Amino acid sequence: MTQAEHRPTNFIRQIIDEDLASGKHTTIATRFPPEPNGYLHIGHAKSICLNFGIARDYQGTCNLRFDDTNPVKEDVEYVESIQRDVQWLGFQWNGTVRYSSDYFDQLHAYAVELINKGLAYVDELTPEQIREYRGTLTQAGKNSPFRDRSVEENLTLFEKMKNGGFKEGEACLRAKIDMASSFMVMRDPVLYRIKFADHHQTGDKWCIYPMYDFTHCISDALEGITHSICTLEFQDNRRLYDWVLDNISIPCHPRQYEFSRLNLEYSIMSKRKLNLLVTEGIVEGWDDPRMPTISGLRRRGYTPEAVREFCHRIGVTKQDNTVEMSALESCIREDLNERAPRAMAVLDPLRVVLENMPEDHFEEISIINHPNKPEMGSRLVPFSREIFIDRADFREEANKQYKRLVMGKEVRLRHAYIIKAERVEKDAEGNITTLYCSVDRDTLGKDPADGRKVKGVIHWVSAAHALEAEVRLYDRLFAVANPGAADDFLSTINPQSLRIIGHAKLEPSLRDAKPEFVYQFEREGYFCADSKLSSADKPVFNLTVALRDTWVG
Repeated sequence: MTQAEHRPTNFIRQIIDEDLASGKHTTIATRFPPEPNGYLHIGHAKSICLNFGIARDYQGTCNLRFDDTNPVKEDVEYVESIQRDVQWLGFQWNGTVRYSSDYFDQLHAYAVELINKGLAYVDELTPEQIREYRGTLTQAGKNSPFRDRSVEENLTLFEKMKNGGFKEGEACLRAKIDMASSFMVMRDPVLYRIKFADHHQTGDKWCIYPMYDFTHCISDALEGITHSICTLEFQDNRRLYDWVLDNISIPCHPRQYEFSRLNLEYSIMSKRKLNLLVTEGIVEGWDDPRMPTISGLRRRGYTPEAVREFCHRIGVTKQDNTVEMSALESCIREDLNERAPRAMAVLDPLRVVLENMPEDHFEEISIINHPNKPEMGSRLVPFSREIFIDRADFREEANKQYKRLVMGKEVRLRHAYIIKAERVEKDAEGNITTLYCSVDRDTLGKDPADGRKVKGVIHWVSAAHALEAEVRLYDRLFAVANPGAADDFLSTINPQSLRIIGHAKLEPSLRDAKPEFVYQFEREGYFCADSKLSSADKPVFNLTVALRDTWVG
């Protein structure tokens, strides 16, 4: 198939096709404009794949531009994390990283132009009064008593704002549009406000900062963006986007198009609420593997290919909907089934002694790394007289549906021998401490000669060579499908979202596991070494996803 046949289709791409066919545009320019006030989440991944994917498929460009107009909430840490996330997803922005703050001088000049045209004024109502004067959805707003100041007075007062002559909240610059508009965003929106805060790019040069709606459209125009793509909550703001560009002397007028944002079950996509999880210590940080952030997914073992496939599958529409978590997990499960090498790990170890083997027995068994990919090679796994199996893989008594090891019965050790359970040792509380088995030495890699049928296969690790590790089992962070709808979303936290196993036993080849590289622990799930906590002295592995969808909400 050609690359064009692999392209997704959606209403935005149809608009672009029409624009190119009509000659309205000869090249396509998009942008991804995050505010650097937090880490990116899976919803941003959808926007990244859309904007950068369009630029790639139409041989156009996509700018990375930080909407950095609120220095109080922004940080260089977020700037750097966003750049890492975009590149990790497999995209590269056009030219250098851009900032809305790059255009502060031009934005100020356009604000002065609006004042000179009688289309902007300095208002000295308090923020509370501005809200009161704005009216409601059913009641028109009323004009500010400062609305009819002369151009000269507004120019003087705006210069006073710029020079720090007002305190925060004492004055702002507003567009003069229509206080009776049926669209709240058009009721004389604020264009500039005062903030005495150092900016991570411009330092203390400015104490007035432009609002998003004023900044965004002008930044798009200055960069020659052809299609300004944003989510549906900005649909009404398109009127202000067009009003600003229609009333300033700027030659380029991009068009804004809106699509539905991503809502994911058992997650929240509000950066404010995600920040609260971090600051309240409910999670370990923005990259906690339970977080829906791109960095959290990466630390958990998600691959960029799986995230891109997820964004492709959910598509781009104008219809708001909530995607099931299983849809995301299905993408990573399918991806890892193909790419993840296999290994053995015992999460709840039970000591097994193979009594009819010499005490010093040692051998290495060659095991393929992937059952369907011989090109991934094989590894040598040590086998000795004492091994660990998972405690759940043995029962003293069981019905016929139980296909693992039962007292007096046989089971196959994965890639190794058939063993038979003979007897157990227990502690004073009746817990099994050691299981004694016999081994059929003639069954390595083959079925028993006498026609015995062994139905079960269990995994194991050599006790003398086992790598002891901490394993972190992650589940959904929230116990309800829509935590954002709760009065207190923190009350819906799933208390079982993290379970730590302190003394798992792993095959020794995992000692060299690279952070975020995923293995399938056979019969357990997909796991990766934690990029922050794991070390040679104390390996820590994170559950990426279970082998099957077993969640019951």
